[in-house]
Amino acid sequence: MRNPWTRRLAVPVFCLLFGWAAAAVGAQGPAKPTAADRQRAEQFFQRHDRNTDGKLSREELPQGARRLFDRIDADKDGAITVEEDAAFRAARARGPDARRRRPPLPAPDVANVAYGPHERNVFDLWRAKSDRPTPLVVYYHGGGFRGGDKRTINPSLLKQLLDGGVSVAAANYRLSNVAPFPAQMHDCARALQFLRCHAPKYNIDPKRVGATGGSAGAGISLWLAFHDDLADPSSSDPVARRSTRLTAAVVYGAQSSYDPRFIKKLFNTSQVDAALIPFFGMTGPDDVADPKFHPLFEEASVINHATAGDAPVMLFYPQALAPLPANSNGGQHIHHPKFGIVLKQKLDRLGVECVLKFRKDYPDRNPVDAYVTFFFAKLGVKPKP
Repeated sequence: MRNPWTRRLAVPVFCLLFGWAAAAVGAQGPAKPTAADRQRAEQFFQRHDRNTDGKLSREELPQGARRLFDRIDADKDGAITVEEDAAFRAARARGPDARRRRPPLPAPDVANVAYGPHERNVFDLWRAKSDRPTPLVVYYHGGGFRGGDKRTINPSLLKQLLDGGVSVAAANYRLSNVAPFPAQMHDCARALQFLRCHAPKYNIDPKRVGATGGSAGAGISLWLAFHDDLADPSSSDPVARRSTRLTAAVVYGAQSSYDPRFIKKLFNTSQVDAALIPFFGMTGPDDVADPKFHPLFEEASVINHATAGDAPVMLFYPQALAPLPANSNGGQHIHHPKFGIVLKQKLDRLGVECVLKFRKDYPDRNPVDAYVTFFFAKLGVKPKP
């Protein structure tokens, strides 16, 4: 539920979900780490600090990241701390050569369009050049429902969709520190309805709409793909009368369930991912046993909503399909491919198309090409020669 689909997708995708690894290739700079930098560093440590001493040795790092060890180890004491990791992330994300690593996003045709009353109820829209209404893909950012921003859409994905004649929107939504579930899903549904309501203005085809995102954005996209239509035909609000259903979804690092009880069984763990606490408005892990939260757990979990006739989906998991340590924590299991395996098993039984891909399927190239190909096929777009 973090924010994996950032502009770093120009480098190998597995680095984006699970740390700086191959993406971080320069020296530390003076940029001050943000809370998000610290959070990502802590999540990386949770996954790789095998002896739980609060430090990372060279041997504990993933193979592809070991060549960066000396650059991260600022005090040269032979171990990396969370603080050193966070500082390195900050320097690489906002340092003087960041622009060379990440191509800038083109300016949207319309920016920060308000689709609801909250300050985060805004979207950007890039319109494909066409004399006819174009298909639309909506990007929902990740970030554990606690952070993230619409500007993290991958530039390569954006460019390929636009070049193929597909318009692209990117929406923000309320975070869990402001409102718990279902605010995030309902905000994103509202953004979709708003775009459909104003389809003639934006030259988009309301019948051909896809969604994409990673982690939390993946969960939102799948929730919209499988959940019953939230349209209210009797509403006096023309936006609320529009459909929330999707034509297709492409997601990565998705959780097929946010139910902590389901997750405990799936991974044989007693650990509750920290992001789920505020997401459900709980005060701590012990609240998982409180029956008043159980309907929320079930309503939030996309696997519970899948039925025959739902939109086709493509699932990609950058995390290796490998066993987890005993009693794994959220940082270790929250993006694990087992979420996709159990979802595909159900979708296959229902006859819903589900393309499931793993890290091993794309060892040498960026899977954005595969995402675009899937969208073109499902949105009725003929690839340009």
